[in-house]
This record gives sequence, structure tokens and C-alpha cells, in this order.
Amino acid sequence: MKSVNYYLSEYPSIVNFRWSHTQTLGSTWSFLFSSIAIYVLAAATLHTFLSLLLPKRRRVPLGPIPALHSLCIFLISAVIFVGILLSSAADIRDTRWFWRRTKTISTPFQWFLCFPLGTRPSGRVFFWSYVFYLSRFLHFFGTFITILRRRKLTFFHLVNQSILLLMSFLWLQFSQSFQVLAILLATVLYSVVYGYRFWTAIGLPSSACFSFVLNCQVVLLGCNLVGHLGVIFLHFVKGGCNGMGAWCFNSVLNAVILCLFLDFYFKSHLRRRTVVDVSGHGGGSSSARYHRARRRN
Repeated sequence: MKSVNYYLSEYPSIVNFRWSHTQTLGSTWSFLFSSIAIYVLAAATLHTFLSLLLPKRRRVPLGPIPALHSLCIFLISAVIFVGILLSSAADIRDTRWFWRRTKTISTPFQWFLCFPLGTRPSGRVFFWSYVFYLSRFLHFFGTFITILRRRKLTFFHLVNQSILLLMSFLWLQFSQSFQVLAILLATVLYSVVYGYRFWTAIGLPSSACFSFVLNCQVVLLGCNLVGHLGVIFLHFVKGGCNGMGAWCFNSVLNAVILCLFLDFYFKSHLRRRTVVDVSGHGGGSSSARYHRARRRN
């Protein structure tokens, strides 16, 4: 455990990390918006190209690539979770003395929700926030895997991935409050979901994970909503949290994701129920149910 703690929270590169536009890879606004534009354009182009080139419902054989992609995200998410948890414990230990000068923070849980005013994007926690930001580009590859497997590319998927990259950039740029708890919740979700996807890729039928993934996303959205309410309370009652301008903008982005997700969620469930009813499973047609009721009577 001492070695794990050293390499994940006390290593010099972690302790001395500083978010800088001149020294940190991917830290400029031009890099951010160029990456999102290239991602959306490449995904749309690949989807259109395959739709014209290949017959309907034909998939490009990818072999073990989807399973390896899920395994990579599972591993990096688990490492980020452990790293930011250990780093948070170390930062709480080292900055408790500063809390006495502020009215906002008095407990570690409040620190998870609200950074003191004047917090700068440097140190252990922001190093793992930066790793989380870079890991979003690994999630981008999942979009191209989805397209190559001939699954429908949705507007929600593109917008969701782009917004999540933008949000993780804003966390670092403005030292936004709530980001530590948001990263902990997100990495737990990714570890569970992508670990399950890897498991299904090597054993269980892949269709079994559809409802599981959606339900996990619903739980994450619910936890984020509760956390945001806590941030509002600390900001207006306790004296102010750092990065609230970025927090307000991110709240709007979260609302957009929530609306798109609910629309996608209910449409997907409605479509699945329609397929089940047409196929005669799950209760069958109304005439079949009528005849079964008469036989029971």
C-alpha cells in the first residue's frame, strides 16, 4: 500500500503538477475546439462512407478490438478512481489548516463539493483531473467502434461525448468546485460499465448490457443532481465556492445531456417494447390475451 500511495499521490510529477497553457498538453482552447470538430467530422464522415459502401446490417469485423477498448477504459478509470481518492486524502491532510481561514469549508465532505475561493489548478487532485480529461479522448474511439459495428450513430452520442470533454476542460481551466466528486462518480460508473462490457465481449451476449448501461447512467445523473444541490447550498449559505461561473455553465451542459438522455432513454424503451409486442413475447397481442383469459375462466 505504501508503494501504491507513493506512485498515485506522492510522486513528484503528481505533487508538482500545474495546469499551464504553455507547458501542459491539450490545455489551450484552440486544441479543445479543434479536437471536438475533428471528432464530430470524422465520425459523421465514417458513418456516411460505410452507409454508402457496405450493404445494410453488414458489420466490419473488428476481432478483439472492442473488448480491448473496454478493458483499457476499465483499467484507466479504476486507476483514476484510486489515484484521486488517495490524492484527495493527502490534500485534505495538507490543507486543513487553511480551512480555518474560510467560512465555506469545515469538513472533508464539504471540500469534495466546494473548493475554497482562490484555489489554483495545481497539485495532486488536479493532476488526476487532467488524466481524466485525457481519458475522454479514449472514449472517442468507442464512437468509431460503434460505427464500424454498424450500429446507429445518434446525435445524443456525439453531443454527449463532446460536452463531457468540454466539461472536463472547464474543471481544470477554472478550478471548478465539485469536480473531485464528479470524477469519483464517473470513474466508478466507467469501471462498472466497461468492465461489464469487457465481460460480455468475451462471454455473455452483448445485447444483455443495454439496460444495465442505461440504468447506471440514470444513477450517475441522479447522484450528480444531488451533488449540485449541495454546491448551491455551500455557495450561497457558507460564503462562496471557487469556479462558480464555470459551474453554472456546466450545469447548463448537464441539463442538455439530461434532456437528450431522457429522450433517448424513453425512445429506446418504447422501441424495445414495440419489438417485443410485435414478436408475440411478453404478453402477446390483445386477441391472444383475450383467448387465454377465456380459457382460464
